[in-house]
Amino acid sequence: MTTAARDVIAGPVSAIPPDEGRTFVLGGLRIAIFHTRTGQVFATQADCPHKNGPLADGLVGNGLLICPLHSWKFELATGKALYGECGLTTYPAKLDEQQRVVVTVPALD
Repeated sequence: MTTAARDVIAGPVSAIPPDEGRTFVLGGLRIAIFHTRTGQVFATQADCPHKNGPLADGLVGNGLLICPLHSWKFELATGKALYGECGLTTYPAKLDEQQRVVVTVPALD
């Protein structure tokens, strides 16, 4: 059985300052949403897979996210870890016409 995905509105992009992240609960999942200086938005799992650090509190720049606890680095677009094999789950994110962040999340059964 295939689990359907759905789009969920997180809120206005203005709620997330450029080069920062915020944690939201969307579709029953804790998701960190990041807003870059170039205006892009990215969504990942909220907690670092290494030590459960709050990823939304990490440093964002040059397409990378650095965990605030132990400086693990991840690519925002893919979730790929720069070192090691423990990557992040990512979710498609975009801005709608009203400059709201829309994230596609899997439906939870």
